Amino acid sequence: MKKKMALLMACAAALSLAACGSKGGETSAPTTTAAANAETTTAAAGESGGTDDLSALIEAAKAEGELTVYGSCEEEHLAAVCKNFEKIYGIKTKFQRLSTSEVYTKVSEEGGKPSADVWFGGTTDPYNEAVAAGLLMQYDAVNAKNLISDQYKDTTNSWYGIYKGILGFMVNTEELERLGLETPKTWDDLTKEEYKGLIMLSNPNTAGTAKLVINTMIQMKGHDEAMEYFKKLDKNVAQYTKSGSGPSKMVGPGECVIGIGFLHDGIYQILQGYDNIQLIVPEDGTSYEVGATAIFNGATHPNAAKLWVEYALTPDAVDIAKENGAYQFLVLSNATQPEEAAQFNLDMNNTIEYDFEDAKANSAKYVEDFFEALGSSAESADGGRFLTE
Repeated sequence: MKKKMALLMACAAALSLAACGSKGGETSAPTTTAAANAETTTAAAGESGGTDDLSALIEAAKAEGELTVYGSCEEEHLAAVCKNFEKIYGIKTKFQRLSTSEVYTKVSEEGGKPSADVWFGGTTDPYNEAVAAGLLMQYDAVNAKNLISDQYKDTTNSWYGIYKGILGFMVNTEELERLGLETPKTWDDLTKEEYKGLIMLSNPNTAGTAKLVINTMIQMKGHDEAMEYFKKLDKNVAQYTKSGSGPSKMVGPGECVIGIGFLHDGIYQILQGYDNIQLIVPEDGTSYEVGATAIFNGATHPNAAKLWVEYALTPDAVDIAKENGAYQFLVLSNATQPEEAAQFNLDMNNTIEYDFEDAKANSAKYVEDFFEALGSSAESADGGRFLTE
């Protein structure tokens, strides 16, 4: 019998803000090592802009003394990145894990007075919606020079990429063999009748991953054909999970046979002991996410928020991902790619030329069209299949 997941990591932090500091929420003074790391980060960033640029920012950020992060990556990864920021700079750092669409909805409703300062992780379609709605601060980051390409940042400098992940399928090979079914190889294969009730996808009301799936199909097939596709696919979907990583967690234990999502989430499950999972890059093409970070307009701690972005664009932040269950491909030139991801030989080249601007302008409308095609609305979607908790 395959290994079950031992526990759901740090579930309580998804319900309430968690402090990264010492017991009682108090933050101890930075250690000598942490102070040295801060100087190293500052010097590295200053190679193009001068060390005075970030030295002044660090002092201003420390004067503010606090930072609140909404994170849309996995909990373990988020906690580690926040803890390391606090260790390096001595700035009390709180975080809450929310799916990307949840963050967008929450900040939208807060009317320019966001309850967090920065956003970290998660696919950029909801970030682009936030840009279009004027919810993100434009900031010309010194450490953006570390990006391997300008395609990994917003054209207005409202968000910066930190990693990318390829969209695909994860299948339970044992269940497929037991049922006498072939492995799906293309997006259209997923609509075959034999897969009825065997598929899980995330809920576009709460997960940016599902929004990316919708945008990808529209860009590959055209709007109307994509909506017809989702009608057929829906007949085979047993459940739409709250989180984009939700389907990946169900494949190994056999709670679903085919999960649609990011393949680095499948890598995590395989490395947890589920060697009955196969990762599939669709033969007819797919797209990739850019995991990002950004500052909210109206942030209570704007200098600490800017320092966070500078930090997020350095190896200090991204290289610890692989130590905390996150195996995305990194988009910083001075980062170290996780060997755990490289060993699976995923084809990162079989991707479409994703139209980020179309996604920025139309994602909200496309989600409405998706639910309408399925015979409901985003508000009235069946709570039994479209999970929000």
